[in-house]
Amino acid sequence: MCEHCGCNEPHNEQKNHKKGNHHHHDHVAIDINLPVLQKNDSFAAMNRKFFKDHHVLAINLISSPGSGKTTLLEQMAKKLGEKMAVVVGDIQTTRDADRIIGSGSSAYQIETHGACHLDAHSVGHALEHLDFKGVEICVIENVGNLVCPAAYDLGESIKVAILSAPEGDDKVLKYPEIFSRASVLLINKMDIAQHLDFDANKVSRECKSLNAECDIFTIAAKTGLGIEEFCEYLMKKRTEKKI
Repeated sequence: MCEHCGCNEPHNEQKNHKKGNHHHHDHVAIDINLPVLQKNDSFAAMNRKFFKDHHVLAINLISSPGSGKTTLLEQMAKKLGEKMAVVVGDIQTTRDADRIIGSGSSAYQIETHGACHLDAHSVGHALEHLDFKGVEICVIENVGNLVCPAAYDLGESIKVAILSAPEGDDKVLKYPEIFSRASVLLINKMDIAQHLDFDANKVSRECKSLNAECDIFTIAAKTGLGIEEFCEYLMKKRTEKKI
């Protein structure tokens, strides 16, 4: 995964390392107890304080490409309007942010230029570009990927995973890390599930086997099915957490 391969490190640091020609085999003491993601976690703590200070419930939204993240956020924007702000992560283009802004909520796009997930540092900078006056919910739409984003704390209160019917009902146990970490699972595109070999009950059962506390919603972002209930759930969570 990314915390091992170093894909999130600055390219110039990698290049400088490769070009080094003066290795003297010096012995360097390395603290193996130092958390691999300690640097990211320190930025996540700052983001978490920012959200707390602004009384905002922060959500880290994770799924595969094409699962319906942006369509979901468009529907949420139509209901929540200026109460929601969105940080969008994509490899390139501002298309998703443009769609969300057009639906009524503020949004800022992070273009990762190849990185397969967002990190807390980049999210922190994105927050500086958004006006949080009147905002109650901030959604961080992560880069489309079920693997790498799962390990990165962005300072969120809730991690939400989406699995759409066309992806198949076998994905939960294939990608256990994200489904075991998520507080919420949205099973999307239920408006076409009847035309597919997809068993939503199997998905729910296998998710609960990894994470008994996970709350599960069946939705259809395209038609709006279940969106109001999900928005009400988030507002209730904000109240429960006394944000």
